[in-house]
Amino acid sequence: MTSLQGKVIAVTGAASGIGLATAQVLATRGAIVALGDINKDAVESAAASLPGDKHIASKVDVTSNEQVEGWIKDIVQRFGKLDGAANVAGLALKSAPFIETTEDHWDLIMNINAKGVFLCMRAQLKNMTEGASIVNVASVGGLSGGSGACAYVASKHAVVGLTKTAAREVGSKNIRVNAIAPGIIQTPLVEGLQKASGQRLGTNQQALDRQADPREPANIIAFLLSNDASFVTGSVYRGTPPNFIPT
Repeated sequence: MTSLQGKVIAVTGAASGIGLATAQVLATRGAIVALGDINKDAVESAAASLPGDKHIASKVDVTSNEQVEGWIKDIVQRFGKLDGAANVAGLALKSAPFIETTEDHWDLIMNINAKGVFLCMRAQLKNMTEGASIVNVASVGGLSGGSGACAYVASKHAVVGLTKTAAREVGSKNIRVNAIAPGIIQTPLVEGLQKASGQRLGTNQQALDRQADPREPANIIAFLLSNDASFVTGSVYRGTPPNFIPT
């Protein structure tokens, strides 16, 4: 098992789904986790459930630069460092054809999924030193197209671009930036989309006929944040688990 003993790691979207699973895996492996989420009660409950007593929970709107900057500064003031970050917070809405996608829909998705990751990365990189690492959560939709999801797909392509650009810029400082591009994961977000559509999502393009458990991508995030991945940067780990078959 990869050790993260004593590392201070920030996680967005940490109240549920992949974010919560990531916080759990990191804490189990010895990390001090700073959990951030828009849902104050849920993120505080999540932090309280983790093994260890140094973890902190904060209400953070990732679309607010003031809140993001304040959150990261508070982490560094409390612990004296920021070793890593997992930017998991994101949103997907019921799909709509391209020509029926409204500006409000577009703006909401792009603000959370693209701008939110940008703001978090910028604040994190300002406060990171040699050996630090960032992992962003993109999507298989960020590596291909997807009918009825133009805003979501565009936002996740943006996450991939931000990841690769930052990796180029900060590599000389020995700071690594990677992303994962999951398929369909069993999360509250996906459950909501399935209820809205009346369909089971995602398995028709996978070799394994099931949806992934959130801890499966979380384990990969933990690896990428660890010293075991010390020469991995600018990469996008596709289809968690690695069984997504492109069409």
